[in-house]
Amino acid sequence: MSALLVVAVSRALPGGGRSTGLVAADAPVVTADDLGLTRGDGCFEGLRLVARADGGAEVPNLGAHLARMQRSARSLDLPDDPAPWAQLLDLAAGEWAAHQAGSPGEAAVKLSMTRGLPQSPGEPVEPTVVVTVSAMDVASLAARRDGVRVASMTRGYGPEAFAGAPWLLGGVKTLSYAVHTAAQREAVRRGADDALLTAADGSLLEGPTSAVLWVPGGGGIPRLRTVAPGSNGILGSTSQQLLFERAQRAGWDATATTGTLADLRSARAVLLASAVRGPVAVRELDGQPLPVDTALVSELQELAGF
Repeated sequence: MSALLVVAVSRALPGGGRSTGLVAADAPVVTADDLGLTRGDGCFEGLRLVARADGGAEVPNLGAHLARMQRSARSLDLPDDPAPWAQLLDLAAGEWAAHQAGSPGEAAVKLSMTRGLPQSPGEPVEPTVVVTVSAMDVASLAARRDGVRVASMTRGYGPEAFAGAPWLLGGVKTLSYAVHTAAQREAVRRGADDALLTAADGSLLEGPTSAVLWVPGGGGIPRLRTVAPGSNGILGSTSQQLLFERAQRAGWDATATTGTLADLRSARAVLLASAVRGPVAVRELDGQPLPVDTALVSELQELAGF
């Protein structure tokens, strides 16, 4: 069976109107001149789909994902009504749940929106929206269980590079992920599994597809830290925000701040958090082993819903 189980699409028709519905997994879904393909002009969300005991399926933390997609769309001057996205997600989730036939499981979901076909000035944008549901990949499950090796690398600009420059799209989850995937390939060349990006001054930023979290050493109230988004251009993480809310209710001191690689090397635990694979332990940083407190990591994964 193909790893790609379900595809749902909403797109403009050449003669006017829209077509919305499920399509075959191997069916073409964009035209050659779609601006998402030719210019990377669009945004997306990565989500996790979980089967329910009643035979249905749900996306954990869906409201936060739709809100972030809405912010991305507004930054790109794209239609920002979340209702059509939610309807397309429901359609794809229902089809995947039918494939599951009541069995437990989870899948990776990608909700993408492009600017669609080129339009004349003044014409309304007719976006192409695509939802894909894929089997959870083996690497994500292994990372959740075993942790990951990480290589740090600079993005080459300072921590205030996005201040007063909204056209740089800092913190927007655009389709233009070539830099992110290039960083991940470089990490593999260095013998690691994933990358951790830093600013030119050495301050921490984020992973290409994840937020960085760490548990500082020392006693007292357990502490959890991440990098605060802002003029550094990092993407606000829905998974990190949910984990922090739940950790605070459980008695943790969970705070967004600044940090360095030295903070990670002295921490009790370091994690990368994303919506699909959840919080995963970093067991090695730039070739040097890091401590992995298994019980601590398990507690944080459970708080995050994994």
